[in-house]
Amino acid sequence: MKKEYDIKKELKRLSTIKGSGTELISIYVPPGFQIADEVSRLREEHGQASNIKSKTTKQNVQGAIDRIVQYLKLYKTPPPNGLIVFCGNISSVQANPDIELFSMEPPQPIKMNIYRCDSTFLLEPIENMLEAKDMYGMLVMDGRDATIAVLRGTHVTVEKKVRSFAHAKVRKGGQSAARYERAIEESIDDYYKSIGDTINGMFQKYEFKLRGLVVGGPGPTKENFVRAKVLNYQIKVLGVFDTGYTDENMGINELLERSRELLSEQAAVQERKVMERFMSEVARNGLATYGYKDVRAALESGNIVKLIVSDDAEITEVRYRCSADGTELMAIEEGKARQAKHNCGGKLDIISEKDVIEELIDMADKLGVETVFVAAESQYGKQLLMGFHGLAAMLKYR
Repeated sequence: MKKEYDIKKELKRLSTIKGSGTELISIYVPPGFQIADEVSRLREEHGQASNIKSKTTKQNVQGAIDRIVQYLKLYKTPPPNGLIVFCGNISSVQANPDIELFSMEPPQPIKMNIYRCDSTFLLEPIENMLEAKDMYGMLVMDGRDATIAVLRGTHVTVEKKVRSFAHAKVRKGGQSAARYERAIEESIDDYYKSIGDTINGMFQKYEFKLRGLVVGGPGPTKENFVRAKVLNYQIKVLGVFDTGYTDENMGINELLERSRELLSEQAAVQERKVMERFMSEVARNGLATYGYKDVRAALESGNIVKLIVSDDAEITEVRYRCSADGTELMAIEEGKARQAKHNCGGKLDIISEKDVIEELIDMADKLGVETVFVAAESQYGKQLLMGFHGLAAMLKYR
């Protein structure tokens, strides 16, 4: 969770950067992509940038490309999930350019190679990866073929394909009509059982952390499968949708599109459950606490089962030094405004700043404590931010 928090924090900063022209470069390098090929393309872009009419913009674009090329030379191959690089002039003073480079490894594999030069950084692909953290099982099927996959954020991993040989294996021959129909039904049952076994094994593989199963396909076969009751009782079928295909590309993508609203609601439901439980415990002075001081104390004593963080929370440990007498003091401050007061007869200079939320998430990760992020724009997110300082926890004991 700390890695995810770090990425979100960096994205928040990057979203505030605006170029004076189309001089901010965004690069997404998929896993397995040849670094040499990316460098070659950047050199081509460097040459094309010479056609830019504005001298300042041309210099900034070419300077950013040079910086990226030098950075990419540090890699023989991209990291397992790929590499994202943002680079450009972040100075607000046109006469004094300040070309900075930011890089990150995404939480999920990058699907395509992207190069974009614009007045803002291209953040949407990485934001989409972070948007949905929950995992779901996906099944598209008809009477002959089934594709089973796991959805995590925007990334789909196909687990297995299952094929039915019901009609291929069963020949009417000299059988009676009733016996032939019975053989067909048995073969269909075997097909459903094979799909069910695969899905059950997939949920076990992920320790039942998948939120549920979404089913799609043409015709009535998908409904018949759900009614066959071959799934583990712990697996919840979240929805059944009509799709025209059953393969891993068209079928899964179509099911993703049709179930998008349902999956968004599921994320909101999980968030609501966490916050309703927290609010209930707070109301009766039960197994919940909030605010930096109390949450940290509970973490340090091993008394937390769930850390709850607002997406917009900013809590910083700031160390000051008094210019008059050299006295040092430390303050925990919320938001960007620095509010420390001290009667030192001089000016308070900032010595250091530390993001303490990042520190708490790191502590939680090491202790195996789950961290839940709550969207700041939601009703519960606003309550968490305004009423509980954006930081809360569920406790083991009181």
